[in-house]
Order: sequence, then C-alpha cells, then structure tokens
Amino acid sequence: MKILTGNDLKTGQVVWWTGEYWSLHVNDAIDVGDKADEIAKREEALRNVNVPYAIDATQDENGVRPAHIKERVRALGPTVRPDLTLKPADPAAGNWVI
Repeated sequence: MKILTGNDLKTGQVVWWTGEYWSLHVNDAIDVGDKADEIAKREEALRNVNVPYAIDATQDENGVRPAHIKERVRALGPTVRPDLTLKPADPAAGNWVI
C-alpha cells in the first residue's frame, strides 16, 4: 500500500491524502498506488501541500499504519512532548509507533 503525506502549506501540520483532501489523521489516508507522483505534483502545484511524497503503509482492522518509524512518529506528533501529540481516534495508536 502506498499513501501520500506532506505538510499543510498554511500551518505546517503533517497531512495525509484522502482521495479528496488532506487530513490530519493517518487513518483517513487511501492507497494511491501508482498515481502517487501525479497526485503529489498536482496538489503541490495547487499549493495545497508542501513537499508531498509517497510512503509504504499497511492497513488492517486497526487502521492505516506507516511502515517506517519516522512516518509513524509524524502521524502522531512529537514523542518528547505528549501534551502536543495529535490525539487520534484510536486510543491504542501510541502502541504502534515503536
């Protein structure tokens, strides 16, 4: 599974491509398959997102999980300041970061 991520151009927040818009929640991300580059170029040209790129991920009954630890950390926010992390709908989300 390939999903797109980047940073919101206005706020700098990590965002994930849903197929229609950019979401703060990784579980909203969809598999973009071989269209990743096309979507990324279009969205960056429209100035909706900064430096979008495709990453590997998996999806199971618990939701979408980035394959690489860097992207897992990006999905939830800073690990050194739990008060600043994104509070996902999945209460066990912190368990899959590391």
